Amino acid sequence: MDSTAPSWYINNTEVEEIYYIENLSCLTMFNFLTIMVAVVGLAGNSIVLWLLAFHIHRNAFSVYVLNLAGADFLQLCSQIVYSLSCVLHVYISKISFFVFIFIFAYFAGLCMIAAINVERCLSVIWPIWYHCQRPRHTSAIVCVLLWTFCLLLSLLLCLGCGLIFTDFKYYFCETFMFITTAFIIVLTVVPSVSTLALLVKIICGSHRVPVTRLYITIALTVVVFIIFGLPFGICIFLLESFDVFQSIISPKTSEIMLFLSCINSCANPIIYFLVGSIRHCRFQWQSLKLLLQRAMQDTPEEERGERGTSQRSGELETI
Repeated sequence: MDSTAPSWYINNTEVEEIYYIENLSCLTMFNFLTIMVAVVGLAGNSIVLWLLAFHIHRNAFSVYVLNLAGADFLQLCSQIVYSLSCVLHVYISKISFFVFIFIFAYFAGLCMIAAINVERCLSVIWPIWYHCQRPRHTSAIVCVLLWTFCLLLSLLLCLGCGLIFTDFKYYFCETFMFITTAFIIVLTVVPSVSTLALLVKIICGSHRVPVTRLYITIALTVVVFIIFGLPFGICIFLLESFDVFQSIISPKTSEIMLFLSCINSCANPIIYFLVGSIRHCRFQWQSLKLLLQRAMQDTPEEERGERGTSQRSGELETI
């Protein structure tokens, strides 16, 4: 196999040697944990998808959250299939397809996190332009463009590195790995800078900007992604681009990164419902619909009753 091929592309003989000779019990444990966490994450993201798609009026921010939940759902589905094949030692002829889906969903989730941070930053820094001149369907159009771009990038990466067609030459793998690495770095810097800019605006701005539930939701989502989701991109794409680091990317390391990525996809629904359940520094458990509405609330919390909060959430602009 060509030296430029990524470490996650290995033939069946190598897989059997890895699992039966090296670290069998450890790899099985991480895959088993991944399955359990992914099942919980599937349930949480399914609830978010169901509520945002059919029961809650969507605004500019909830459109991104809806698409982020869809990306997490796809990623968790592909992880379950991959982990099951590893735990049961069953060869799946189309496993490369699920790896492609995982990469595609990973890129899409990263794009949605960056987009919602930029959207929130614009709404705070230029509020007049945002509320008066921003096109109505901007969020939906941006999401479609991001899904399309991520699909093309994932397809080119998998084709260039021989993941989809094994007979394909690896001439373009190094180039696509470099492009993917730059893509991940840029989309990691964007939400970090946006969150920092909002924090500076809130603390040091001439006009005090209140901290809303939406800001807390976005900030927690970014922090969780940096801790649990970003290591996978660094390990698989960034370190793979340098020969000096390829020796440290063992199958065990890859399984750990996959497990952390699974935790990231599972954590987002928990963040929404947790932020929505906090009212006046106390936990108040209500219906999941109301909790999700609160998490998307971009107005300061008031001393009014729950009915007033629910009504304000329902009167948001429909996208």
